[in-house]
Amino acid sequence: MSDDEGAPVVKKSRIFYGSLADKEKERLAKGEASLGKSAVRAGIEAGNINISGGESFDIDEHISERQAEVLAEFERRKRARQINVSTDDSEVKACLRALGEPITLFGEGPAERRERLRNVLSVVGTDALKKTKKEEEKSKKSSDEYQQTWYHEGPETLKSARLWIARYSLPRALDRLQEARDFRSIPESTRTSQKQELHKSLRSLNNFCSQIGDDRPLSFCHFSPNSKMLATACWSGLCRLWSVPDCKLIRTLRGHNTNVGAIVFHPKATLSQGEKDVNLVSCAADGTVKLWNLESDEPVADIEGHTVRVARVAWHPSGRFLGTTCYDRSWRLWDLEAQEEILHQEGHSKGVYDIAFHVDGSLAGTGGLDAFGRVWDLRTGRCIMFLEGHLKEIYSITFSPNGYHVATGSGDNSCKVWDLRQRRCIYTIPAHQNLVSSVKFQPTNGNYLVTGAYDNTAKVWTHPLWSPLKTLAGHEGKVMGLDVSSDGELIATCSYDRTFKLWMAE
Repeated sequence: MSDDEGAPVVKKSRIFYGSLADKEKERLAKGEASLGKSAVRAGIEAGNINISGGESFDIDEHISERQAEVLAEFERRKRARQINVSTDDSEVKACLRALGEPITLFGEGPAERRERLRNVLSVVGTDALKKTKKEEEKSKKSSDEYQQTWYHEGPETLKSARLWIARYSLPRALDRLQEARDFRSIPESTRTSQKQELHKSLRSLNNFCSQIGDDRPLSFCHFSPNSKMLATACWSGLCRLWSVPDCKLIRTLRGHNTNVGAIVFHPKATLSQGEKDVNLVSCAADGTVKLWNLESDEPVADIEGHTVRVARVAWHPSGRFLGTTCYDRSWRLWDLEAQEEILHQEGHSKGVYDIAFHVDGSLAGTGGLDAFGRVWDLRTGRCIMFLEGHLKEIYSITFSPNGYHVATGSGDNSCKVWDLRQRRCIYTIPAHQNLVSSVKFQPTNGNYLVTGAYDNTAKVWTHPLWSPLKTLAGHEGKVMGLDVSSDGELIATCSYDRTFKLWMAE
Protein backbone atom coordinates (compact mmCIF):
# COMPACT_ATOMS: atom_id res chain seq x y z
CA MET A 1 0.00 0.00 0.00
CA SER A 2 2.83 2.43 0.93
CA ASP A 3 4.52 1.82 -2.38
CA ASP A 4 1.34 2.44 -4.28
CA GLU A 5 0.58 5.63 -2.31
CA GLY A 6 4.21 6.95 -2.66
CA ALA A 7 4.28 6.76 -6.42
CA PRO A 8 1.70 9.47 -6.99
CA VAL A 9 3.39 11.70 -4.44
CA VAL A 10 6.66 11.48 -6.33
CA LYS A 11 4.83 12.16 -9.56
CA LYS A 12 3.08 15.20 -8.15
CA SER A 13 6.32 16.52 -6.68
CA ARG A 14 7.96 16.27 -10.13
CA ILE A 15 5.13 18.21 -11.66
CA PHE A 16 5.32 20.80 -8.93
CA TYR A 17 9.06 21.30 -9.23
CA GLY A 18 8.86 21.40 -13.07
CA SER A 19 6.25 24.16 -13.00
CA LEU A 20 8.20 26.05 -10.42
CA ALA A 21 11.33 25.94 -12.60
CA ASP A 22 9.43 27.26 -15.58
CA LYS A 23 8.07 30.17 -13.58
CA GLU A 24 11.53 30.94 -12.27
CA LYS A 25 12.95 30.98 -15.77
CA GLU A 26 10.16 33.28 -16.98
CA ARG A 27 10.76 35.64 -14.06
CA LEU A 28 14.50 35.73 -14.73
CA ALA A 29 13.96 36.32 -18.46
CA LYS A 30 11.67 39.27 -17.72
CA GLY A 31 14.25 40.66 -15.38
CA GLU A 32 17.01 40.31 -17.91
CA ALA A 33 14.84 41.86 -20.60
CA SER A 34 14.05 44.82 -18.42
CA LEU A 35 17.71 45.15 -17.51
CA GLY A 36 18.63 44.87 -21.23
CA LYS A 37 16.09 47.51 -22.20
CA SER A 38 17.32 49.81 -19.50
CA ALA A 39 20.95 49.20 -20.57
CA VAL A 40 20.11 49.89 -24.24
CA ARG A 41 18.17 52.99 -23.25
CA ALA A 42 21.11 54.17 -21.16
CA GLY A 43 23.49 53.53 -24.07
CA ILE A 44 21.30 55.48 -26.46
CA GLU A 45 21.04 58.40 -24.05
CA ALA A 46 24.81 58.36 -23.55
CA GLY A 47 25.29 58.46 -27.34
CA ASN A 48 27.17 55.18 -27.45
CA ILE A 49 24.47 53.46 -29.52
CA ASN A 50 23.32 55.03 -32.78
CA ILE A 51 19.79 54.19 -33.86
CA SER A 52 18.93 55.41 -37.40
CA GLY A 53 15.44 56.49 -38.06
CA GLY A 54 13.30 53.93 -39.86
CA GLU A 55 16.03 51.99 -41.66
CA SER A 56 15.59 48.25 -41.79
CA PHE A 57 16.67 45.24 -43.81
CA ASP A 58 13.78 43.33 -45.23
CA ILE A 59 14.84 39.71 -45.22
CA ASP A 60 11.76 38.60 -47.08
CA GLU A 61 12.41 41.04 -49.92
CA HIS A 62 16.05 39.93 -50.21
CA ILE A 63 14.98 36.32 -50.36
CA SER A 64 12.43 37.11 -53.10
CA GLU A 65 15.12 38.87 -55.23
CA ARG A 66 17.42 35.89 -54.89
CA GLN A 67 14.60 33.58 -55.86
CA ALA A 68 13.89 35.74 -58.94
CA GLU A 69 17.55 35.54 -60.00
CA VAL A 70 17.55 31.77 -59.59
CA LEU A 71 14.33 31.49 -61.58
CA ALA A 72 15.75 33.73 -64.33
CA GLU A 73 18.86 31.55 -64.53
CA PHE A 74 16.69 28.43 -64.80
CA GLU A 75 14.68 30.10 -67.59
CA ARG A 76 17.89 31.07 -69.42
CA ARG A 77 19.17 27.51 -69.24
CA LYS A 78 15.84 26.29 -70.49
CA ARG A 79 16.02 28.68 -73.47
CA ALA A 80 19.63 27.63 -74.13
CA ARG A 81 18.59 23.97 -74.37
CA GLN A 82 15.96 24.90 -76.96
CA ILE A 83 18.36 26.89 -79.20
CA ASN A 84 19.73 25.01 -82.20
CA VAL A 85 23.37 25.81 -82.95
CA SER A 86 25.23 24.72 -86.09
CA THR A 87 27.79 21.95 -85.76
CA ASP A 88 30.01 23.65 -88.36
CA ASP A 89 32.79 25.30 -86.38
CA SER A 90 33.36 27.98 -89.03
CA GLU A 91 29.71 29.01 -88.84
CA VAL A 92 29.90 29.11 -85.04
CA LYS A 93 32.93 31.42 -85.26
CA ALA A 94 31.15 33.63 -87.79
CA CYS A 95 28.15 33.94 -85.47
CA LEU A 96 30.36 34.81 -82.51
CA ARG A 97 32.14 37.43 -84.58
CA ALA A 98 28.81 38.91 -85.68
CA LEU A 99 27.72 39.16 -82.04
CA GLY A 100 30.93 40.94 -81.06
CA GLU A 101 32.26 37.99 -79.08
CA PRO A 102 35.79 36.52 -79.37
CA ILE A 103 35.73 33.69 -81.89
CA THR A 104 37.85 31.47 -79.65
CA LEU A 105 39.16 31.40 -76.11
CA PHE A 106 42.37 29.87 -74.82
CA GLY A 107 42.07 26.10 -74.71
CA GLU A 108 38.55 26.17 -76.13
CA GLY A 109 37.46 23.41 -78.49
CA PRO A 110 34.59 23.29 -81.00
CA ALA A 111 32.16 21.76 -78.47
CA GLU A 112 32.90 24.41 -75.83
CA ARG A 113 32.60 27.11 -78.50
CA ARG A 114 29.15 25.85 -79.52
CA GLU A 115 28.06 25.86 -75.87
CA ARG A 116 29.35 29.41 -75.43
CA LEU A 117 27.43 30.58 -78.49
CA ARG A 118 24.28 28.89 -77.16
CA ASN A 119 24.69 30.68 -73.81
CA VAL A 120 25.25 34.04 -75.52
CA LEU A 121 22.15 33.58 -77.68
CA SER A 122 20.09 32.61 -74.62
CA VAL A 123 20.93 36.02 -73.13
CA VAL A 124 20.75 38.36 -76.16
CA GLY A 125 18.14 36.34 -78.06
CA THR A 126 18.32 34.77 -81.49
CA ASP A 127 16.93 37.95 -83.04
CA ALA A 128 20.23 39.70 -82.31
CA LEU A 129 21.98 37.45 -84.81
CA LYS A 130 19.35 38.22 -87.44
CA LYS A 131 19.81 41.95 -86.84
CA THR A 132 23.56 41.74 -87.30
CA LYS A 133 23.07 39.82 -90.53
CA LYS A 134 20.67 42.50 -91.79
CA GLU A 135 23.18 45.21 -90.88
CA GLU A 136 25.92 43.34 -92.75
CA GLU A 137 23.70 43.07 -95.80
CA LYS A 138 22.99 46.81 -95.63
CA SER A 139 26.69 47.64 -95.35
CA LYS A 140 27.42 45.28 -98.24
CA LYS A 141 24.78 46.98 -100.36
CA SER A 142 26.25 50.38 -99.54
CA SER A 143 29.74 49.16 -100.45
CA ASP A 144 28.34 47.71 -103.67
CA GLU A 145 26.94 51.13 -104.45
CA TYR A 146 30.44 52.57 -104.03
CA GLN A 147 31.77 49.90 -106.37
CA GLN A 148 29.40 50.87 -109.14
CA THR A 149 31.01 52.52 -112.12
CA TRP A 150 29.36 55.51 -113.72
CA TYR A 151 29.79 56.13 -117.42
CA HIS A 152 29.03 59.44 -119.07
CA GLU A 153 28.68 60.40 -122.70
CA GLY A 154 31.98 61.78 -123.91
CA PRO A 155 32.95 64.16 -126.70
CA GLU A 156 33.70 63.12 -130.25
CA THR A 157 37.38 63.62 -129.56
CA LEU A 158 37.21 60.82 -126.96
CA LYS A 159 35.87 58.41 -129.57
CA SER A 160 38.66 59.23 -131.98
CA ALA A 161 41.19 58.92 -129.14
CA ARG A 162 39.88 55.47 -128.22
CA LEU A 163 40.20 54.33 -131.84
CA TRP A 164 43.71 55.75 -131.98
CA ILE A 165 44.68 53.89 -128.76
CA ALA A 166 43.26 50.64 -130.16
CA ARG A 167 45.29 50.99 -133.36
CA TYR A 168 48.37 51.80 -131.27
CA SER A 169 48.03 49.01 -128.68
CA LEU A 170 47.05 46.00 -130.79
CA PRO A 171 50.34 45.74 -132.76
CA ARG A 172 52.30 46.20 -129.51
CA ALA A 173 50.30 43.38 -127.92
CA LEU A 174 51.14 41.11 -130.85
CA ASP A 175 54.83 41.94 -130.52
CA ARG A 176 54.73 41.28 -126.77
CA LEU A 177 53.07 37.89 -127.25
CA GLN A 178 55.63 36.95 -129.89
CA GLU A 179 58.46 37.86 -127.51
CA ALA A 180 56.84 35.66 -124.85
CA ARG A 181 56.70 32.74 -127.31
CA ASP A 182 60.33 33.26 -128.24
CA PHE A 183 61.28 33.29 -124.57
CA ARG A 184 59.39 30.06 -123.99
CA SER A 185 61.36 28.43 -126.80
CA ILE A 186 64.61 28.99 -124.88
CA PRO A 187 65.69 25.81 -123.06
CA GLU A 188 64.67 25.60 -119.44
CA SER A 189 68.28 25.21 -118.28
CA THR A 190 69.29 28.42 -120.03
CA ARG A 191 66.40 30.36 -118.52
CA THR A 192 67.22 28.99 -115.06
CA SER A 193 70.87 29.97 -115.32
CA GLN A 194 69.91 33.49 -116.49
CA LYS A 195 67.55 33.86 -113.53
CA GLN A 196 70.22 32.66 -111.12
CA GLU A 197 72.69 35.20 -112.50
CA LEU A 198 70.13 37.95 -112.09
CA HIS A 199 69.36 36.93 -108.51
CA LYS A 200 73.06 36.82 -107.71
CA SER A 201 73.57 40.36 -108.98
CA LEU A 202 70.50 41.62 -107.09
CA ARG A 203 71.79 40.13 -103.84
CA SER A 204 74.95 42.18 -104.30
CA LEU A 205 73.10 45.51 -104.58
CA ASN A 206 74.80 48.24 -102.57
CA ASN A 207 74.47 51.96 -102.06
CA PHE A 208 76.43 53.44 -104.94
CA CYS A 209 75.68 57.12 -104.39
CA SER A 210 73.83 59.27 -101.86
CA GLN A 211 72.96 62.91 -102.44
CA ILE A 212 71.07 65.59 -100.53
CA GLY A 213 68.30 66.61 -102.90
CA ASP A 214 66.75 69.60 -101.12
CA ASP A 215 66.08 71.14 -97.72
CA ARG A 216 62.62 69.53 -97.59
CA PRO A 217 61.54 65.88 -97.99
CA LEU A 218 61.80 64.37 -101.48
CA SER A 219 58.48 62.95 -102.64
CA PHE A 220 59.24 61.36 -106.03
CA CYS A 221 62.05 60.30 -108.35
CA HIS A 222 62.09 59.10 -111.96
CA PHE A 223 64.83 58.00 -114.38
CA SER A 224 65.04 59.35 -117.91
CA PRO A 225 64.47 56.81 -120.70
CA ASN A 226 68.20 56.76 -121.52
CA SER A 227 69.04 56.14 -117.82
CA LYS A 228 71.45 59.12 -117.73
CA MET A 229 69.30 61.55 -115.73
CA LEU A 230 67.18 61.43 -112.59
CA ALA A 231 64.37 63.87 -111.82
CA THR A 232 63.39 64.49 -108.19
CA ALA A 233 60.34 66.27 -106.76
CA CYS A 234 60.35 68.00 -103.40
CA TRP A 235 57.92 69.39 -100.85
CA SER A 236 59.64 72.75 -101.24
CA GLY A 237 57.95 73.15 -104.63
CA LEU A 238 61.19 72.64 -106.55
CA CYS A 239 62.07 69.90 -109.03
CA ARG A 240 65.64 69.04 -109.88
CA LEU A 241 67.45 67.16 -112.65
CA TRP A 242 70.55 65.16 -111.73
CA SER A 243 73.13 63.43 -113.87
CA VAL A 244 73.51 59.69 -113.38
CA PRO A 245 75.54 58.04 -111.95
CA ASP A 246 77.68 60.93 -110.59
CA CYS A 247 74.61 62.66 -109.04
CA LYS A 248 75.58 66.18 -110.11
CA LEU A 249 72.87 68.85 -110.31
CA ILE A 250 71.95 69.77 -113.90
CA ARG A 251 69.00 72.12 -113.43
CA THR A 252 66.46 73.30 -110.87
CA LEU A 253 62.89 73.60 -112.19
CA ARG A 254 61.01 76.45 -110.54
CA GLY A 255 57.28 76.91 -110.97
CA HIS A 256 55.33 75.21 -108.19
CA ASN A 257 54.49 77.02 -104.98
CA THR A 258 53.65 74.02 -102.82
CA ASN A 259 54.40 70.30 -102.33
CA VAL A 260 55.22 68.59 -105.63
CA GLY A 261 53.72 65.09 -105.75
CA ALA A 262 55.43 63.68 -108.85
CA ILE A 263 57.62 64.48 -111.84
CA VAL A 264 57.79 62.08 -114.79
CA PHE A 265 59.85 61.93 -118.00
CA HIS A 266 58.16 61.67 -121.39
CA PRO A 267 58.56 58.12 -122.82
CA LYS A 268 60.65 59.50 -125.71
CA ALA A 269 62.59 62.14 -123.78
CA THR A 270 66.41 61.93 -124.22
CA LEU A 271 65.81 59.37 -127.00
CA SER A 272 64.04 60.82 -130.03
CA GLN A 273 62.68 64.12 -128.71
CA GLY A 274 64.54 67.39 -128.83
CA GLU A 275 65.42 69.32 -125.71
CA LYS A 276 62.98 72.10 -126.66
CA ASP A 277 60.04 69.69 -126.76
CA VAL A 278 57.92 68.77 -123.75
CA ASN A 279 60.02 66.23 -121.90
CA LEU A 280 58.68 66.33 -118.33
CA VAL A 281 55.43 66.80 -116.44
CA SER A 282 54.91 67.51 -112.75
CA CYS A 283 51.94 67.95 -110.38
CA ALA A 284 51.44 69.59 -107.00
CA ALA A 285 49.11 69.70 -104.02
CA ASP A 286 47.43 72.93 -105.19
CA GLY A 287 46.07 71.19 -108.31
CA THR A 288 48.64 72.58 -110.75
CA VAL A 289 50.13 70.45 -113.54
CA LYS A 290 53.13 71.85 -115.40
CA LEU A 291 55.01 70.80 -118.54
CA TRP A 292 58.79 71.26 -118.87
CA ASN A 293 61.52 70.98 -121.46
CA LEU A 294 65.22 70.23 -120.93
CA GLU A 295 66.51 73.72 -121.73
CA SER A 296 64.68 76.05 -119.36
CA ASP A 297 64.05 76.10 -115.63
CA GLU A 298 60.61 77.64 -116.26
CA PRO A 299 57.53 75.59 -117.25
CA VAL A 300 56.58 75.45 -120.91
CA ALA A 301 52.85 75.27 -120.24
CA ASP A 302 50.27 74.64 -117.52
CA ILE A 303 47.40 72.14 -117.64
CA GLU A 304 44.40 73.79 -116.02
CA GLY A 305 41.22 72.15 -114.81
CA HIS A 306 42.00 70.65 -111.41
CA THR A 307 40.70 72.45 -108.33
CA VAL A 308 42.06 70.14 -105.61
CA ARG A 309 45.24 68.15 -105.03
CA VAL A 310 46.72 66.22 -107.95
CA ALA A 311 48.57 63.25 -106.45
CA ARG A 312 50.24 61.59 -109.46
CA VAL A 313 50.77 62.00 -113.20
CA ALA A 314 51.73 59.36 -115.78
CA TRP A 315 52.48 59.36 -119.50
CA HIS A 316 50.73 57.00 -121.86
CA PRO A 317 53.38 54.82 -123.60
CA SER A 318 52.69 56.69 -126.82
CA GLY A 319 53.53 60.01 -125.23
CA ARG A 320 50.42 61.58 -126.71
CA PHE A 321 48.18 61.23 -123.66
CA LEU A 322 48.68 62.19 -120.05
CA GLY A 323 46.88 60.71 -117.02
CA THR A 324 46.34 62.62 -113.78
CA THR A 325 44.82 61.49 -110.48
CA CYS A 326 42.95 63.87 -108.25
CA TYR A 327 41.52 64.05 -104.72
CA ASP A 328 38.09 64.88 -106.19
CA ARG A 329 37.62 61.08 -106.59
CA SER A 330 38.35 61.10 -110.32
CA TRP A 331 41.18 60.63 -112.79
CA ARG A 332 41.55 62.42 -116.09
CA LEU A 333 43.02 61.76 -119.50
CA TRP A 334 44.49 64.65 -121.48
CA ASP A 335 45.25 64.70 -125.20
CA LEU A 336 48.34 66.90 -125.58
CA GLU A 337 48.07 67.00 -129.36
CA ALA A 338 44.52 68.34 -129.17
CA GLN A 339 45.46 70.25 -125.97
CA GLU A 340 42.27 69.32 -124.17
CA GLU A 341 40.81 67.04 -121.54
CA ILE A 342 39.13 64.10 -123.27
CA LEU A 343 38.12 61.98 -120.27
CA HIS A 344 37.03 62.82 -116.72
CA GLN A 345 36.47 59.39 -115.17
CA GLU A 346 34.89 58.77 -111.78
CA GLY A 347 34.65 55.40 -110.05
CA HIS A 348 36.34 55.69 -106.66
CA SER A 349 34.54 56.63 -103.44
CA LYS A 350 37.56 58.60 -102.18
CA GLY A 351 40.49 60.40 -103.73
CA VAL A 352 42.42 58.67 -106.54
CA TYR A 353 46.12 58.52 -105.64
CA ASP A 354 48.10 56.70 -108.33
CA ILE A 355 47.77 55.79 -112.00
CA ALA A 356 49.77 53.53 -114.32
CA PHE A 357 49.45 52.53 -117.96
CA HIS A 358 49.81 49.07 -119.47
CA VAL A 359 52.94 48.49 -121.55
CA ASP A 360 50.76 48.07 -124.65
CA GLY A 361 48.90 51.30 -123.94
CA SER A 362 45.54 49.55 -123.89
CA LEU A 363 44.81 49.67 -120.14
CA ALA A 364 45.08 52.10 -117.25
CA GLY A 365 45.20 51.13 -113.58
CA THR A 366 44.18 53.42 -110.74
CA GLY A 367 44.60 53.05 -106.99
CA GLY A 368 42.45 54.99 -104.56
CA LEU A 369 42.29 56.08 -100.95
CA ASP A 370 39.15 53.91 -100.69
CA ALA A 371 41.47 50.82 -100.60
CA PHE A 372 40.25 49.71 -104.03
CA GLY A 373 41.99 49.56 -107.37
CA ARG A 374 40.50 49.52 -110.85
CA VAL A 375 41.75 48.49 -114.27
CA TRP A 376 40.23 50.43 -117.17
CA ASP A 377 40.16 49.54 -120.84
CA LEU A 378 41.05 52.75 -122.66
CA ARG A 379 39.66 51.42 -125.94
CA THR A 380 36.13 50.87 -124.61
CA GLY A 381 36.08 52.95 -121.42
CA ARG A 382 34.94 50.03 -119.26
CA CYS A 383 36.30 48.97 -115.90
CA ILE A 384 37.43 45.41 -116.67
CA MET A 385 38.77 44.46 -113.23
CA PHE A 386 38.03 45.55 -109.68
CA LEU A 387 40.98 45.15 -107.28
CA GLU A 388 39.43 44.41 -103.90
CA GLY A 389 41.45 43.03 -101.00
CA HIS A 390 43.56 45.75 -99.40
CA LEU A 391 42.54 46.88 -95.93
CA LYS A 392 43.80 50.45 -96.31
CA GLU A 393 44.56 53.02 -98.98
CA ILE A 394 46.36 52.07 -102.20
CA TYR A 395 49.33 54.40 -102.73
CA SER A 396 51.01 52.79 -105.73
CA ILE A 397 50.09 50.66 -108.73
CA THR A 398 52.27 49.31 -111.54
CA PHE A 399 51.97 46.97 -114.54
CA SER A 400 54.53 44.28 -115.28
CA PRO A 401 56.15 44.22 -118.74
CA ASN A 402 54.81 40.67 -119.15
CA GLY A 403 51.39 42.28 -119.68
CA TYR A 404 49.30 40.31 -117.20
CA HIS A 405 50.60 41.09 -113.71
CA VAL A 406 49.66 44.16 -111.68
CA ALA A 407 51.18 45.09 -108.31
CA THR A 408 49.66 47.43 -105.73
CA GLY A 409 51.18 48.88 -102.56
CA SER A 410 48.96 49.85 -99.67
CA GLY A 411 48.78 51.46 -96.25
CA ASP A 412 48.14 48.01 -94.79
CA ASN A 413 51.93 47.34 -95.15
CA SER A 414 51.39 44.77 -97.90
CA CYS A 415 51.91 44.49 -101.64
CA LYS A 416 49.42 42.46 -103.66
CA VAL A 417 50.08 40.90 -107.06
CA TRP A 418 47.06 40.53 -109.35
CA ASP A 419 46.67 38.42 -112.49
CA LEU A 420 44.65 40.02 -115.28
CA ARG A 421 44.04 36.64 -116.89
CA GLN A 422 42.51 35.11 -113.76
CA ARG A 423 41.06 38.43 -112.59
CA ARG A 424 42.08 37.87 -109.00
CA CYS A 425 44.88 38.42 -106.49
CA ILE A 426 47.41 35.60 -106.84
CA TYR A 427 49.78 36.58 -104.03
CA THR A 428 49.97 38.91 -101.06
CA ILE A 429 53.48 39.94 -100.06
CA PRO A 430 53.74 40.93 -96.36
CA ALA A 431 56.33 43.36 -97.58
CA HIS A 432 57.08 45.90 -94.87
CA GLN A 433 56.46 47.03 -91.31
CA ASN A 434 54.84 50.28 -92.38
CA LEU A 435 52.94 51.89 -95.24
CA VAL A 436 54.06 50.77 -98.72
CA SER A 437 54.56 53.99 -100.66
CA SER A 438 55.85 52.76 -104.02
CA VAL A 439 56.05 49.57 -106.11
CA LYS A 440 57.88 49.09 -109.40
CA PHE A 441 58.55 46.14 -111.72
CA GLN A 442 61.81 45.78 -113.58
CA PRO A 443 61.03 47.74 -116.79
CA THR A 444 62.69 45.36 -119.27
CA ASN A 445 61.04 42.00 -118.54
CA GLY A 446 59.60 42.22 -115.03
CA ASN A 447 61.94 39.62 -113.51
CA TYR A 448 61.79 41.31 -110.11
CA LEU A 449 59.69 43.74 -108.11
CA VAL A 450 60.91 46.61 -105.92
CA THR A 451 58.87 48.02 -103.03
CA GLY A 452 59.54 51.08 -100.87
CA ALA A 453 57.90 51.87 -97.55
CA TYR A 454 57.71 54.14 -94.54
CA ASP A 455 59.85 51.71 -92.52
CA ASN A 456 62.88 53.46 -94.13
CA THR A 457 63.69 50.52 -96.43
CA ALA A 458 63.16 49.30 -99.97
CA LYS A 459 63.06 45.60 -100.83
CA VAL A 460 63.64 43.52 -103.96
CA TRP A 461 61.39 40.49 -104.61
CA THR A 462 61.74 37.66 -107.10
CA HIS A 463 59.26 36.90 -109.86
CA PRO A 464 57.19 34.74 -109.89
CA LEU A 465 57.86 33.23 -106.43
CA TRP A 466 57.81 36.66 -104.70
CA SER A 467 60.51 35.75 -102.20
CA PRO A 468 62.80 38.50 -100.77
CA LEU A 469 66.16 38.94 -102.47
CA LYS A 470 67.62 42.11 -100.96
CA THR A 471 66.72 44.80 -98.43
CA LEU A 472 67.98 48.26 -99.37
CA ALA A 473 68.56 49.88 -95.98
CA GLY A 474 70.32 53.19 -95.50
CA HIS A 475 67.73 55.97 -95.38
CA GLU A 476 67.10 57.67 -92.06
CA GLY A 477 63.53 58.56 -93.00
CA LYS A 478 60.53 57.19 -94.85
CA VAL A 479 61.09 56.01 -98.43
CA MET A 480 58.69 58.22 -100.39
CA GLY A 481 59.41 57.01 -103.92
CA LEU A 482 61.60 54.77 -106.06
CA ASP A 483 62.36 53.93 -109.66
CA VAL A 484 64.30 51.39 -111.73
CA SER A 485 66.34 52.57 -114.69
CA SER A 486 65.37 51.42 -118.17
CA ASP A 487 68.54 49.37 -118.55
CA GLY A 488 67.90 47.69 -115.19
CA GLU A 489 71.34 48.68 -113.84
CA LEU A 490 70.26 51.22 -111.22
CA ILE A 491 67.60 51.57 -108.55
CA ALA A 492 66.84 55.02 -107.13
CA THR A 493 65.12 55.74 -103.82
CA CYS A 494 64.12 59.12 -102.42
CA SER A 495 63.28 59.75 -98.81
CA TYR A 496 61.77 61.96 -96.16
CA ASP A 497 65.35 62.49 -94.94
CA ARG A 498 65.82 64.85 -97.96
CA THR A 499 68.22 62.53 -99.77
CA PHE A 500 68.07 60.22 -102.74
CA LYS A 501 70.23 57.15 -103.15
CA LEU A 502 71.37 55.09 -106.12
CA TRP A 503 71.77 51.34 -105.73
CA MET A 504 73.92 49.27 -108.06
CA ALA A 505 75.14 45.67 -108.14
CA GLU A 506 78.83 45.18 -107.39
